[in-house]
Amino acid sequence: MQDTPKGSRLHIAILGRRNAGKSSLINALTNQDIALVSDVPGTTADPVYKAMEILPIGPVMMIDTAGIDDVGKLGELRVERSMQVLNKADLVLIVIDPETGVSDYEAALKENIKDKAIPYLAVVNKADVYEIAEQEISEWQALLEASIIRVSAKNKLGIEELKKQIIKNAPEDWEGSPIIGDLINAGDTVVLVVPIDLAAPKGRLILPQVQTIRDVLDHDAYSIVVKERELREALDNLQQPPKIVVTDSQEFLKVAADTPPDVLLTSFSILMARHKGDLETLVSGAKAIEKLQPGDKVLIAEGCTHHRQADDIGHVKIPRWLRQIIGGDLNFTWVSGGTFPTELSEYKLIVHCGACMLNKREMLYRLSAARQNNVPIVNYGVLIAYVHGILPRALSPFLGVQGLLAE
Repeated sequence: MQDTPKGSRLHIAILGRRNAGKSSLINALTNQDIALVSDVPGTTADPVYKAMEILPIGPVMMIDTAGIDDVGKLGELRVERSMQVLNKADLVLIVIDPETGVSDYEAALKENIKDKAIPYLAVVNKADVYEIAEQEISEWQALLEASIIRVSAKNKLGIEELKKQIIKNAPEDWEGSPIIGDLINAGDTVVLVVPIDLAAPKGRLILPQVQTIRDVLDHDAYSIVVKERELREALDNLQQPPKIVVTDSQEFLKVAADTPPDVLLTSFSILMARHKGDLETLVSGAKAIEKLQPGDKVLIAEGCTHHRQADDIGHVKIPRWLRQIIGGDLNFTWVSGGTFPTELSEYKLIVHCGACMLNKREMLYRLSAARQNNVPIVNYGVLIAYVHGILPRALSPFLGVQGLLAE
């Protein structure tokens, strides 16, 4: 459970006013004292993430947040960070302080959650201390358009019922489509091309490669893993051609040359683009590359913070390829981890990583933000295939997507 990647967990955000009992609730749900609890309002400053497991959902990520009624300049920043958590939340728990009830704060939070189409539950904490009249509960339910779940984080009253409601209300599609399973059949052979270079973590494979191998096995197909210089020999040794070859994007040209034209070909990054977001939007974004002009602003966004090598893909190779295409320099901005600008209109193109460390909800938010600002967005794998002239080939497994290039 602890080894499940953050981006592969259901994200449950806990929001409410200061001192409503959010931190004590997350401690009760996780059976651990992981969030600092105090009677002093504003104890939680930044969002706190805690991995746990709720069966039958599996691994989840609980997110504790600062109060939505925080005050002062610092308080405004805390509220802003709390509200940004909604961009990655698959399910929200609105926590109500029985002493203050439901007010404009909770009502505004509910509207924000509904605007983002996030399922939510309403929870009133401190049931061991406060007796609440049924009339009051009914009024709160009407304001929040949700049933009220009564709990006591202190003595665990109602915690099991809350878990049942979390299971019941969790969105069914939060995991996204299979990485590769719907492209293959049981008994098919899948060849995965995995370069082992300086950027490869010692003793292990990078996350998209591991997840793809697991998805192949989960769908009862055969997985053959080779390095790029061994691909041709591996294909020659097979009695029958593989159903599909999946490569690291940076080896696209060599792998495309060694893979027979009747064998499907794509990359781990393109598979992740479909799994975590919207492949159609990212393919459409590739067409904007040719429209770039010298001096245009380009945002390069990565969902993780990794040690960069001398020839880093995001900081060196992609900027170099784009400069070569347009015949001039560009104005690049880089962001990484959970950082993503709220103001995007100044950019002519957004280049995003494969998003293996982001959950589907957050990646969809970033794609939506790009569309709302009319800024084309493309991911690493799609861009690399495009600049090397093999994007149609790399999209061969995905029916209906290739036509976007001709529009």
